[in-house]
Parts: sequence; structure tokens; C-alpha cells
Amino acid sequence: MTLAISVKDLTKSYSSGAATVRALDRVSLEVEGGEVVLLMGPSGSGKTTLLSIMGCILRPTSGSVRVLGREVAGLSERELPRLRRSHIGFVFQGFNLFPALTAGENVELALDLKSVRGRAARRRAGELLESMGLGDKYDVLPANLSGGEKQRVAIARALAGEPEIILADEPTAALDSGSGRTVIEMLHSLAHERGRAVIIVTHDHRTRAFGDRMIHIEDGKILDSPLRSPANDGWLRGEHSAHSI
Repeated sequence: MTLAISVKDLTKSYSSGAATVRALDRVSLEVEGGEVVLLMGPSGSGKTTLLSIMGCILRPTSGSVRVLGREVAGLSERELPRLRRSHIGFVFQGFNLFPALTAGENVELALDLKSVRGRAARRRAGELLESMGLGDKYDVLPANLSGGEKQRVAIARALAGEPEIILADEPTAALDSGSGRTVIEMLHSLAHERGRAVIIVTHDHRTRAFGDRMIHIEDGKILDSPLRSPANDGWLRGEHSAHSI
């Protein structure tokens, strides 16, 4: 398998007056293509900070961050967006769809950033929505989609640039049980069927059945926390995903 992301001795500190708070404390972690890694822990433990640094949104205070073998901690503000567009797809709890754009147009916008426009963009956006089970929702505005449909549009948009890495921040938190399972199955399929590295920040213990590894973070440090048996969790992993991706 390809090593997708590697962080070593990573720290992130914030200063407020004379006080310094360390959000991450010498964190080291490697994630390969083809696996689903769950980042779990209490609120304020550093999960989203770690995800943001791996996604080249935040800069670490110290330590190494390598994306597909390339050291990125020292890249310029001009280089980081290019790297994100080329290699990383993001899925957020709040969907982050543009309300005035249809489902298809939201996906087309991501393709535009990759210089794919016009008929080619519309065709590709349609294919991505079809793969999410949303082939008939191309011209529908987000306000007229369910929460699960919005999240699937967000996944389609994240896949628009064919990224090797998918970073998802609480992707099932705003969804009902059925929609949440569909979304997590899709992310699982992206890793196991398409070879993506999928990293999910989650409080949802039902997702454990779909993770290859569970990393528990507390007070900015990684604790030893083996993955529990799926038999003990709310969702059981089936033979196949709800949709073919």
C-alpha cells in the first residue's frame, strides 16, 4: 500500500496572553491508501486540529507532515492550496454546500478548480452524483435535499478532483441512522474499493464497524485504543455498500 499521510512529533500550540495551550503534543501517525482510520476522543482533544493539519489547512507549531511522501510543513501559502486541490478531498459535518447552486453545480464548482468546465464538467458531475445514488438530483437545490442527500453531494464534490486522500470531519453527526450508515458505507468503499486513504473524525460509535483502525486522542496525545469488534457496535458491516462508487 502507498503511504498517504505521515506526521511525526507533531505539535500545535496556541497562545492567549501569557498562557500557552498545546492542542497537539508530539503526535506521530501514518495512514496508508486503502484504509479507513477513525480519529475518536472527547471534544477539545485535538482531533479536528490534527485533521486540519493533515489537510494542509492549519500549520503545525513543530514536527513533520508528509503528504504522499512530500514534506509540506514548510510550503508557502501559494503552494498549499495547489496541494490540497490535487490530492485531498474534504467532507464536513455541515455539508458546506452553496445554497444558491444546484447539487450538480456544487460538484461542477469543484471541477472548475481543476480546470474542468463546460460539457465535460457537467458530464463528470453527473457521473459522480449517479455514483452516490443521486442521478436524479442534479438540478435540485440543497434546501430541497435531505441531510443524507446533502452529505452525499458533499462526497461527490470531494471526489471531483480524484484525490488520493479523503478527510471527513463528523460526516454522520447531522444525519439519521439510515443516512449515516449509507454515508459511512460509501467512505468505506472509497478506501477498500478505490484505494483512497480515508480519515474520519467522529463521535459516532456506530462507525467503528467500518474502521480498519481507531485512533483515540485525548489532551492532544494519541492513546493506545484498539478497534472494537463490529459485533459490539450499532451498525454491522455488510457484504456490500448501499451504492456502487
